[in-house]
Amino acid sequence: MVEQYSDCDFEALLNKYDYNFKRGDIVKGVVCDYESDGAVVDIGSKSTAFVPNYEVSSDKKAKVEDVLEKNTEYEFLITQDCDENGKFTLSYKKVHLAHTWEELEKIKEADETISAVVSQIVRGGIVVDISGVQGFIPQGQLCARETICNPGDKIDVKILTLDKSQNNLILSNKKVFETNMAETRKSVFEQIEVGQVVKGEVVRITDFGAFVNVGGVDCLLPLSQISWKWVEHPTDLLKVGQEINVEIIDVDYNKQRISLSLKNTEPDPWIKAEEELKEGDIKEGIITRIKPFGAFVEVMPGVEALLPQSALAEYQNQNNSILNAGDKINTKIIKFNPKDKRISLGLPTDESTPAAQEQT
Repeated sequence: MVEQYSDCDFEALLNKYDYNFKRGDIVKGVVCDYESDGAVVDIGSKSTAFVPNYEVSSDKKAKVEDVLEKNTEYEFLITQDCDENGKFTLSYKKVHLAHTWEELEKIKEADETISAVVSQIVRGGIVVDISGVQGFIPQGQLCARETICNPGDKIDVKILTLDKSQNNLILSNKKVFETNMAETRKSVFEQIEVGQVVKGEVVRITDFGAFVNVGGVDCLLPLSQISWKWVEHPTDLLKVGQEINVEIIDVDYNKQRISLSLKNTEPDPWIKAEEELKEGDIKEGIITRIKPFGAFVEVMPGVEALLPQSALAEYQNQNNSILNAGDKINTKIIKFNPKDKRISLGLPTDESTPAAQEQT
């Protein structure tokens, strides 16, 4: 038997589902079905409501069914009052963005790190996406390692400025790096001590030495600590990206600086020199460099001695030749001080002359 309703009963039934929805209201609704241009949603009104494709997601490539699952309840914003068929137009995207902005405000207040997806590379920086909200990372707020990235890459950021009313979100990747670096430095300085031998990677080379990354901290390897042999420039023995074992020779906790030595990881050649050399020995050596006060001669691997300028000039006059770095020469050890790692040389034929007695 079909139940009969009077006109008054039918009007009352309709009024039961009339919640006086209007444009700008936030309502809850269940996704009922999909159409080619959007999704059908039941919000409890006299008729179903509709979410156009362009109001589903900020990602134009996103599929409606991937964002709004059927038979699932979501919050929507009414963007248009009901039409002649009593159907409201809804937006899921605007509600989602509103929640995202609220979450971003909390993240900024807590100074937390958040992941963003690179949208495009533009002049002066990078445009990123955070759950539909577009943000900008200025070039100056990018770490060196992040300056080369591609759309779709994920990048960790912190929020510098946020203005929801202006849809303005400025981010920093550099700030994340600095925060992580501070934590890394603290951890490294708590664990290291002078005398330790650690592994590091050469990250930068300068005229005065090289910077070696040890556990995330860039440490200085001075030119004088690269080798027992004379090194004209760090690039003679090192290259960026090279992994080396180094000894920690100094830690300045106040200035947060660490100094390293590469040569200390190798046997000290002066120990062998003390065993094998003595004053009066005749040694053939190789000139490593010439200075106004004389020439440095390598008499054993890693062991240099000074031939004074007077003896050098005498040799050149006698042999009518000019000596250069790399030339071989016979010398005589005049004075040997292994404690101070100093050797003074003379010529085998003039060891008695005052000039041959000069020391370094």
